[in-house]
This record gives sequence, C-alpha cells and structure tokens, in this order.
Amino acid sequence: MDGGFQYLDLIFFGVVAVFLVMRLRSVLGRRTGTEQRRDPFAARTKEQPAPVRGPNGALPDLSAKPSIGAPAPATPLAQGLARIRSADPSFDEGRFTAGARTAFEMIVNAFAVGDTSTLRPLLSDEVFANFSRAIEERQKAGQTHTTTLVGMRSVDIIEADLQGRNAVITVKLVSDQINETRDSQGRTVDGDPTAVVAVTDIWTFSRNTRSRDPNWTLVATRSPS
Repeated sequence: MDGGFQYLDLIFFGVVAVFLVMRLRSVLGRRTGTEQRRDPFAARTKEQPAPVRGPNGALPDLSAKPSIGAPAPATPLAQGLARIRSADPSFDEGRFTAGARTAFEMIVNAFAVGDTSTLRPLLSDEVFANFSRAIEERQKAGQTHTTTLVGMRSVDIIEADLQGRNAVITVKLVSDQINETRDSQGRTVDGDPTAVVAVTDIWTFSRNTRSRDPNWTLVATRSPS
C-alpha cells in the first residue's frame, strides 16, 4: 500500500516538473543564435562618425601629422631656461614672471614721481644712471610727469640664457597706461590725461645664480623694433 502511494507521488511531481518547463519556455522563448547579446557598456559608447573621404573616395593621408604625445623640439628659449634651472634649481618661471610684473609697476611709478631711492636697488648702474638723468632733466625744465597703470595685458618671457654665473631673462610687458607731462604752469606738454594707451616694453633682468639675494635687477630696456 505504501509503495502505491510513493508511485503516485513520483508521477505527480513529474507532471509538475514538465508543466514548469513548458511554462518557462513559453515565457522566455528559445535562443536561436541570431539575437544580439546585450552589452552592459553599449550605453557608454558613442557612435563613431563615418570617415571623411576625398573627392576620389580615398581616405585622407595622416602620415604628415605629428603623432600625439611626440616631444616638441627644444626652442632656444626652452634651452636657455633649462640652463638657468641647472645653475639654480630653485628658479621658477611663474614666480619670476610675477616678480617681473611687480618690479615693472614699482619702477614705472617711481620714475614718474622721481623717486630715485626706490629705483636704486631695482636697477643696474647703467640703467639707474639713464633714469636719473631723465628725472633731473625733467626737474630742471620745471616739468612734472604722471603715469597711471590701468592694467597689465601680458607678461611674457621672450629670451633667456645663462651668461657665466648670471641668469639673464628678457620679458615683453604690455600694459594700458595714461601718461601726461605738464610744464611749470600746469599745461600739458606731452601725453593725454584722458587717453588710455597700450604700451609695450621689453625689459631684461639679471641675477647672479650663486647669490643668496633672490632679487633680480633691471639691466636693459628697449622698445619693440
């Protein structure tokens, strides 16, 4: 009797298993081999544009273009800066450029008001002599000069080299200024107090790389040719 019940249980469970298999096949379907596999990264991939072809259908020639990441050829400026860094590892282009801008503002303002005590430590002997001479001539003529620095447009290093132990760097400074010179009667003899003019200066600074003094000295000035 017990064996009969066990036999019926096996038949019952077998029927249930067949039913479940048929149910799953109807819901999920069969894999035919033609359906696409879902790629979890597909949503992150952008569609690639079709290559651009020339009039004759040929692809453009890219062989003449430099490869990405190829090192740029060393310029004379880069080589000069490298020589300065080799002599003075503490040299930093960013700090130097910021210092050149500050020195420019100090020197321009001091020259305008004739403040030679401020100019003296910032200039070489030759440049200081030229600036002092111009200030004296202006004072003898009874003239006064005013300069207003409206703003700096750019400060760029254009030349650099190591001459012996001296680092020499030339900077191009472009600023917006208002300049006016008046005579002893207060009349404008040069410049325009209402005009903002773009002024380009090319200044050369030098520093002994073995000196403990971190300051640079203005050794030459010129206008762009």
